[in-house]
Amino acid sequence: MAVLEEFGADALRHTVIAFRDTMKRHASGINRLNVYPVPDGDTGTNMARTLDAVVTELEGASTELDTTCEAISHGSLMGARGNSGVILSQILRGLSSTLKTAKTSGAQRVAEALKSASSAAYEAVLKPIEGTILTVVRETADAAVKAADEGASLAVMLRAARAAGRKALDNTPELLPVLKDAGVVDAGGAGFMLFMDSAVHIVDGEPLPEPNYDDGPTAEQLEKVALRTSTDGSVDVSELRYEVMFLLNLEDTKLKKFKNSWGEIGDSIVVVGGDGLYNCHIHTNDIGAAVEAPLLVGGIPSKIRITDLFEEMAEEHAQRDAGLGAPAEILTGSKSGRSGSRQSALPPVTCAVVAIASGDGLAELFGQMGVHGVVTGGQTMNPSTQELLDAVEHMNATQVVILPNNKNIIPVANKIDELTKKDVRVVPTCSMPEALAALVAYDPEASAEHNGSQMSRAASSVSTGEITQAVRDTNSDAGPVKAGDFIGLVRGDGVVAVAQTLDAVCRDLLAKLITQERELLTIIYGDGATPQSTEALIAHVSEKYPQITCEVHFGGQPLYPYLFGVE
Repeated sequence: MAVLEEFGADALRHTVIAFRDTMKRHASGINRLNVYPVPDGDTGTNMARTLDAVVTELEGASTELDTTCEAISHGSLMGARGNSGVILSQILRGLSSTLKTAKTSGAQRVAEALKSASSAAYEAVLKPIEGTILTVVRETADAAVKAADEGASLAVMLRAARAAGRKALDNTPELLPVLKDAGVVDAGGAGFMLFMDSAVHIVDGEPLPEPNYDDGPTAEQLEKVALRTSTDGSVDVSELRYEVMFLLNLEDTKLKKFKNSWGEIGDSIVVVGGDGLYNCHIHTNDIGAAVEAPLLVGGIPSKIRITDLFEEMAEEHAQRDAGLGAPAEILTGSKSGRSGSRQSALPPVTCAVVAIASGDGLAELFGQMGVHGVVTGGQTMNPSTQELLDAVEHMNATQVVILPNNKNIIPVANKIDELTKKDVRVVPTCSMPEALAALVAYDPEASAEHNGSQMSRAASSVSTGEITQAVRDTNSDAGPVKAGDFIGLVRGDGVVAVAQTLDAVCRDLLAKLITQERELLTIIYGDGATPQSTEALIAHVSEKYPQITCEVHFGGQPLYPYLFGVE
């Protein structure tokens, strides 16, 4: 085939399709670039499914450059799944926005588009971390611009950019200790390099790479990983005492600087709006700095509201002691979308709740607790932006709270508010037990703003753990792990318990979770749990922790026999 000198609409379209097909072949290998031996790493899966949505959008669009770029931009936005999918969508949107207005699409213009893609990726992340896909894309784009400035052809420029990207990918373990300890490179960065491979394939016919990933890190390489807790140094939200909220008049160009300043002093940061007016929310221990931050960049805050989270937390426990009251109607209806969603026939309310659930039992339980819409999904099954948006739009309320129940779904959920006229708040739940605690604080006649803050506080009071089986040999802070062993994980601490039997690992994990001041244990059982194992577990808790009350629910979740929440 002839080497292309222009990266026009056909080349762009075929590159994205080749990228999707290549990503599907490599997805399982990229999923295995995971520092823990769990069976549900999903970076490759999320990137592949995000690209599925892009290709579907392309199939319905005309072949002109502008419509091709619009299809890529819209498809990636609405189809983004998980954190990796959201960042990938920003990369594709940045790329297509530059190519869309190009009169010519030679090396110089494509290099500019890669630079725009890098900038868009960084803007999507409040606290950019080097050693991730962000670094790989930036180094790729910088090399592309350098080669184009030196007069390189399109093919030569792409090869130079890809070489720099590969070098940056190989160097990610030097920038992120958790990767070095695990002996892996960044999974998202590895996924992005498949885009560069696809572009080179379309431009000059080089064969696409075949999957060649091994089963992941060795036991020796993973020895120190479980000691790592956070790569960005963020503070646990439960340690932050004050909630600060206000409306902010601020020039759009100064928004990033303001958000970055907030990122240094707190968490649970939500800034929504545009055209000079933003609604701002943060949890922090420094009220003065939170209010001063917008002033330092020329902003004018108004309607400032400050809440002491610790004081209100006592009220949440009182509400739990009073009980849940009458159960709400169980969800009914048909499934829609790839992951499936369920809508209820509950009457109209001021504020509805949409929750993501990974099992039929959890979906039914959420319905009993007042959830109006359940989107089927979870780890390895992250719903897309479009699926969450559809659920929100079908709610019989103008205000909606979303419970993601998985850290990888939170970035997608955070995009919904800007895509709908409804007032949407995200309670950043990372597990099903956190969601159950949050729902105790849910008031269907209160505003989304009120419910969002109250439910976030309730969720942050829960310590959670989960049981699964290892998919490979490794070491952990809890001892050596063999493939097939049962392992107990705690968010932020990794593997904290290892045993050959389900019963033993449950006991070891609960010993880590249950402390003297705790009073309630929520047990959610799924695939792999039996009535006998659950009864034995309850008997053990009653004997060893007499101060603990057990709540047991059928979740039906795959891969994880038990999920625990301790309050």
